[in-house]
Amino acid sequence: MAALARWCVQRRLIPVLLWLLALGGVAAGALASGSAYSNDYDVPGTESGRAAELLHEGFPGLGGDSDNVVWHTSSGSVRDTGVEQTMTRTLDRIERLPGVAAVSGPYDDEGAGRVSQDGRTAYATVTFDDRAEDIDTGEAAAVVETAKAAEADGLQVELSGGTVELGEATGGHTAEIVGVLVATVVLLLAFGSPAAALLPIATALVSVGTAYAGIVLLGHVMTVADFAPMLGMLIGLGVGIDYALFIVTRHRRGLKRGLTVTEAAGNAVATTGRAVVFAGATVCIALLGMLILRLNFLNGVAIAAALTVVLTVAASITLLPALLSFIGMRALSRRERRRLAEHGPEPEVPTGFAARWSAFVERHPKLLGAVAVVVMTVLTLPTFSLHLGTSDQGNDPKASTTRQAYDLLADGFGPGVNGPLTLVTEVDDAGDRLALDNLGTTLRDTDGVASVSPATYGPGGDTAYLTVVPDSSPQSERTSDLVDRLRSDVLPRTESGTSLDVHVGGVTAGYDDFADVIVSKLPLFVGVVIGLGCLLLLLGFRSLAIPLKAAAMNVAAVAATFGVIVAIFQWGWGSEMLGLGSGGPIEPFLPVIMVSVLFGLSMDYQVFLVSRMHEEWLETGDNRRAVRVGLAETSRVINSAAVIMISVFLAFVLTGDRVIAMFGIALAVAVALDAFVLRTLLVPALMHLLGGANWWLPRRLDRVLPRISIEPPEARATHERLAAATDAEVACVLAEEERGRDVRDTTG
Repeated sequence: MAALARWCVQRRLIPVLLWLLALGGVAAGALASGSAYSNDYDVPGTESGRAAELLHEGFPGLGGDSDNVVWHTSSGSVRDTGVEQTMTRTLDRIERLPGVAAVSGPYDDEGAGRVSQDGRTAYATVTFDDRAEDIDTGEAAAVVETAKAAEADGLQVELSGGTVELGEATGGHTAEIVGVLVATVVLLLAFGSPAAALLPIATALVSVGTAYAGIVLLGHVMTVADFAPMLGMLIGLGVGIDYALFIVTRHRRGLKRGLTVTEAAGNAVATTGRAVVFAGATVCIALLGMLILRLNFLNGVAIAAALTVVLTVAASITLLPALLSFIGMRALSRRERRRLAEHGPEPEVPTGFAARWSAFVERHPKLLGAVAVVVMTVLTLPTFSLHLGTSDQGNDPKASTTRQAYDLLADGFGPGVNGPLTLVTEVDDAGDRLALDNLGTTLRDTDGVASVSPATYGPGGDTAYLTVVPDSSPQSERTSDLVDRLRSDVLPRTESGTSLDVHVGGVTAGYDDFADVIVSKLPLFVGVVIGLGCLLLLLGFRSLAIPLKAAAMNVAAVAATFGVIVAIFQWGWGSEMLGLGSGGPIEPFLPVIMVSVLFGLSMDYQVFLVSRMHEEWLETGDNRRAVRVGLAETSRVINSAAVIMISVFLAFVLTGDRVIAMFGIALAVAVALDAFVLRTLLVPALMHLLGGANWWLPRRLDRVLPRISIEPPEARATHERLAAATDAEVACVLAEEERGRDVRDTTG
């Protein structure tokens, strides 16, 4: 690692040009190819997946996205001449727009069902040529603009559907800009040097920009969700700035001790750079753990996020040392450079609040550990109410056209019209047709069903579907109960004595199936992620207690974070105030993604904190000193890094996107709990209570395990001498290596 840093410093122009070339080349390729994201939640082998396949095979014309134009009159009726003429002209204009295949309105013979009973609300269905993810944003915006142009006094026009969301204004890049600005301010306050403060930002922007463009290209070779680039940027900015912050902090410490720029950069990468690589590896392991679920939708998200982390780590240990050589001694503030010139090199010792807090934890480990456990337990309680399901446009902010259209449809036609179920089957003979006709009658008498459409047969007559409108909303548990009742009771009775095999599809059925698949695989997924993370920590720290504590802390952080997410997004505590709409179920894919990301990020501070403690332990063999010094020397930089991460993550709430905001708040909460409750409170308290057992590893296991060290070679050499010495020889070794006593030697 030190050799790599020296090469990057001595040939500083080469790594900078290589990174800029990579950024420019990948960005140009992404711009030329365009995006090809796909929110394909279909799970092969599920009933809803089979229903979608049959529908696509038997009705090719239904492949495009279908959205709704909804209008409402405050007085009179939608059948009034003026309203009818206005909306008929509007629908004709929409039908002629590029990308629109057909428009079905309420003013023809087949449209009577599209007018509410009170006559004040009506809707038209706009069918597009392609699926929502394949539709050009400009075409979607044109539909929204054309429809909204019909609004007048007493006539409200709103739109709903996946394509409509593409045409609505988004937060642009406001979130990223705000996050970066806040991070810059925090770094400037921490370093006092504008040059040093800008380096972590520049390193993160280059690596994240390259990763963002790479994810766009990745979408052309595999299924990548449309939120994957934003998720990658969210993670990349947070960890990228943090990784660079840790290395720059160590570099500045070396300069203050009298090292040259080259020596300081090499030492920073050889020590903290090792921890960065190790932490990045744990994050990637957690993210790539999603691959074991074998879900195409999650595979793309996992690889995209892991790619971002890999590039941020690579930039931190190659691009950053080169940039450090360009700024030279300006990595220190003017005051620090002046003090260095006047007084010469001075060892940097922990002082102030960090040192006092470390000593306080040492004196009261039981009390502080109990407080931390209580806090984490209280925040975890809402997690037991977690409900996975469909969060739909009824959860959008009240001011959005999709939310208003959703509410108008629910008020005029019942909540189920926003998420009908689709029953699809193959048809062999006249007996099957007769059974389908009888099925319609049976369904109308089924509890939870509001209406049923007649059976529609495909061009070949061998496939048919019925549309069932529940009397509850798509995200309601009553709708999920209806799906289960249809599958287990109603449909089997209809299929008896026929060749029918009716499959239930639709939004709610698809999400329920997706959630069932994920929940069934979640124990294996969590076990693999925790197991691999513990194995990596076991190899790095040569201890049984360290990885076990890390696993427990990570599970606690994830559980408490989910508790906050349930309170905000499911219970709706403050979600409207944040502009994120009303409370609703948690999307089924979010727990898996968040477990991966949160588990990976929570490992970061564990590695940075414990690696410094481990380094001190290897040099002295004194656990109390190791924990005290490790906490005192890393807590300040960990807290600064946490503030930066929290700021970057919370800024993504400004996107207005429910999923991205959920990720942002979850990651911000996880980092806050991890940094301020777990790593600087509960972990050191437990380590003080365990004493030397923190670093115990059976000799037989120690001989078998391969050696992967986070510490620099000199620390490993000291450890080897300590391990080889007898009890009497240990005292001699420590006496020979004892340096001048400073504040770190003062016990709590």
